[in-house]
Amino acid sequence: MFESGFVAPAVDVLARLADGGRALELGIGTGRIALPLAARGVPVHGIDLSRAMVAKLQAQPGGDAIGVTIGDFATARAEGSFRVAYVVFNTIMNLTTQEAQLACFSNVAAHLEPGGCFVIEVMVPDLRRLPPGQNAVPFHISQNRWAFDVYDVATQAMSSNYVEIIDGRGEYSYSPFRYVWPSELDLMARHAGLRLRERWDGWTMEPFTGESRQHVSIWEKPAS
Repeated sequence: MFESGFVAPAVDVLARLADGGRALELGIGTGRIALPLAARGVPVHGIDLSRAMVAKLQAQPGGDAIGVTIGDFATARAEGSFRVAYVVFNTIMNLTTQEAQLACFSNVAAHLEPGGCFVIEVMVPDLRRLPPGQNAVPFHISQNRWAFDVYDVATQAMSSNYVEIIDGRGEYSYSPFRYVWPSELDLMARHAGLRLRERWDGWTMEPFTGESRQHVSIWEKPAS
């Protein structure tokens, strides 16, 4: 995901939407998107909970010019207003309750200028790959590493689980998420006063279809 073929199309879209204004990245991390976007002349500010990741961002060339607010991006406030806000690579699912995801939309709407946009890149829940009676979907299998997602369709909770053999010993880790449907995101946006402007299969703007496994969606704050 750090290769230019993945990063450049996202930066192109976000720079166009910023249109000379400021950009706000939710879950800015180490700056995979923020640094090349700032290099395009877009003033970028971020919100993130992890001081360690932010330290890595600010240690990179150009990173010291990117301001970061430490906090939960569902509720933390940054100074000023922004032309575009964005959250990429499934990070909206790091908010593990519907209430937190809804709060995120309201928080973004409060940050946006009139006419500004909120952009989310996120997977479409992969429930079509679940056979009856099964709740796990593997996504990586090799000689020393196995990875699989576990779904709870009653609560929309899910987790990514990893088992790895290192020096003959097994190590297990997992990350909790809450999966969310495109239509549910649209309803959250409407609740926050935003309206859907575009939805694509990805950053290169292919049409979103019933076979799409991810989407890039853009909601706009009305100009008046």
